[in-house]
Amino acid sequence: MKTLEIIGFKRANLGKKESKDLRAEANVPCVLYGGSEQVAFYSPAILFRDLVYSPDVHIVDLNIEGTHYKAIMQDLQFHPVNEMLLHVDFLELKEDKEVKIEVPVRFVGVSPGVLSGGKLVAKLRKLKIKALPANLPDSIDVDISDLELGRSVKVGKIKAEGYTILSNPASPVATVTIPRALKQQQNEK
Repeated sequence: MKTLEIIGFKRANLGKKESKDLRAEANVPCVLYGGSEQVAFYSPAILFRDLVYSPDVHIVDLNIEGTHYKAIMQDLQFHPVNEMLLHVDFLELKEDKEVKIEVPVRFVGVSPGVLSGGKLVAKLRKLKIKALPANLPDSIDVDISDLELGRSVKVGKIKAEGYTILSNPASPVATVTIPRALKQQQNEK
């Protein structure tokens, strides 16, 4: 799993006015929880670009005034109109404590249904999993090499190694749809 460093500075006041002032200076108010105590801090907004606007999941090395924490981004809030990043929550990672996180899906193999004219439609782009920090995967591979026209791969068919998949086992991850032209050809036969 990729690691990204974010530098933070502790916050003295936690009120709305201070948060608003921080945002005006292009900083993002943040909270780190899950450890022995919550840590309120802020970071320059520019540091979040590779973390927020990426499909990848990153372990974050938080450097808050010289103290390092390993964490994952748990939640973020955007302004409803201008989509400015308003707040980020981080969860501190403990080696012996499982965490829940959404991990992107990656399709591997070539589908016979796609080769015969179908279209691969991704129904789920991420799967929710639970794992120890050492076992967190970068992505979950879904084999589509036996996916025929009109068929789906369900979450329950994915083999989890070192983690538990929490997403509904009956949910389809990907489907090969039959184009209208092929449906008409089948109906004419």
